[in-house]
Amino acid sequence: MISEKQLSEFVDRLKTAAGANLLCVVLHGSAASEEFHAEFSDVNILCVVGELSVAAMHSLVPALNWWTGFKHSAPLLFTAEELKTAADVFAIEMLDIQQRHRVLYGNDIFTHLHIPMARHRMQLEHELRTKLLFLRQHYLVSSGDDGKVRHLMLDSVSSFIVLFRHTLLAMGEKPPHIKKEIVERLATVVPFDAAPFQQLLQVREGKLKAETLDVKTVFAGYLQGIERVVRTVDAL
Repeated sequence: MISEKQLSEFVDRLKTAAGANLLCVVLHGSAASEEFHAEFSDVNILCVVGELSVAAMHSLVPALNWWTGFKHSAPLLFTAEELKTAADVFAIEMLDIQQRHRVLYGNDIFTHLHIPMARHRMQLEHELRTKLLFLRQHYLVSSGDDGKVRHLMLDSVSSFIVLFRHTLLAMGEKPPHIKKEIVERLATVVPFDAAPFQQLLQVREGKLKAETLDVKTVFAGYLQGIERVVRTVDAL
């Protein structure tokens, strides 16, 4: 579970440090949903401020050091103007935040944020291909060590499923938010074998022991499914 006490204190420290410069703090990603898993999920925070001069950033350092001391990632920092102008190149990320976030402080800037979709498919293909290259590269380094390959899949499956949801969006569908349902739907449309992805999700949810996975078989199906999705997005 996410520590509400930590979140509350972090926001208080940000408010004290930034004062009127702090406009909005949001929690996003799996931490803002029922799918948060302490072992695998990050606590993702984004802060919107009035300006980000060196002095303004320096004022935030003590609060950020306190937060990262709990092994959390440092929050993303945007000015309000940057948020509007960068929405076109971060269409995937901004859509995800817009559709699943929780305001910890300030006004909800994201609900009415305009996100141009013209370059969404191109960014989607770029992200899928980049992660596929990363997956192959790290598999070659880890090949022969089932434990490393298992962790490679468990660490990457959530990111791929985010992109699977955006694949459904790019195909004109209204995708579900639950990871299991996203995989099931896309596997029907593309199609591919959903079983490797579902098994990895079951491990992440504590419903299946990682050691019971047939790593070679699961990885082969996992890779084939991702490659099939990449080809589908390329053809859109």
